[in-house]
Amino acid sequence: MTALPSATLRRRLLAGVVLAPIALALGGCAKSTSAVDPTMTASIAKPVTQQDFADAAAYWGQRYTARPKDRDAALNYAAALQRTGETQQAVVVLNQAALDLPNDRVVMAALGKAQAANGDLETALATIQRAEDGAPPDWKLMSAEGAILDQLNHTDEARALYDKALAMAPGDPTVLSNYGMSFVITGDLKKAEKLLRQAIASPAADSRVRQNLALVVGLQGRFDEAQKIASAELSPDQAAANVAYLKQMLAQQNSWQALKGAKTPTT
Repeated sequence: MTALPSATLRRRLLAGVVLAPIALALGGCAKSTSAVDPTMTASIAKPVTQQDFADAAAYWGQRYTARPKDRDAALNYAAALQRTGETQQAVVVLNQAALDLPNDRVVMAALGKAQAANGDLETALATIQRAEDGAPPDWKLMSAEGAILDQLNHTDEARALYDKALAMAPGDPTVLSNYGMSFVITGDLKKAEKLLRQAIASPAADSRVRQNLALVVGLQGRFDEAQKIASAELSPDQAAANVAYLKQMLAQQNSWQALKGAKTPTT
């Protein structure tokens, strides 16, 4: 096992930015009225492009502008904004939704995840914990809290939450994926791969789970296999670009050393 990677690399790994953007339920979005569940993501049949995300943001942005108190519009618009890199604007949208619906745990969970994506981890943790406070245990919120704790380098606490979440939702691919990525940031790539392969065995596994597996396989130097995994849902060009970016990242000064054992201060 290797020592903990740098904080920057840790955030990159957990945010999933090394590989492709997470798949939204974009197909037929002009007719959809259902909200994106902020604790899960949905796979789609065709390869996802940045234009897909931009189209989704434009559509849901119009819906949100017309009906700013529409919960589904706010959730979907914020989710699309995050996929196009507009994390700060996503936080603004969800902050307003949280003011309108202060007891809505789905909205609070989405806000917490958006805050985490925007780099405000302490606030994100407080938001998720507020959503959990006084309510029946929710394994999705436990998993979301665990992912934030991992980014804060509270690994043991994060993994305890993943264990609790899996006790409530055995085999859930999202929890297993988060758990796997927890082992990536501590350098145990074999354990991470094992968990992610368990995750993709589930029919409910989404694009993010598969792309996380591709990442872990690539981090072990098995680039052809990583590209094959990524190509299952991405276009060949996107899959190749992701692997090329991964190789570039590992070739950068300190990145490979971080994964192979360079010690850094804990937070």
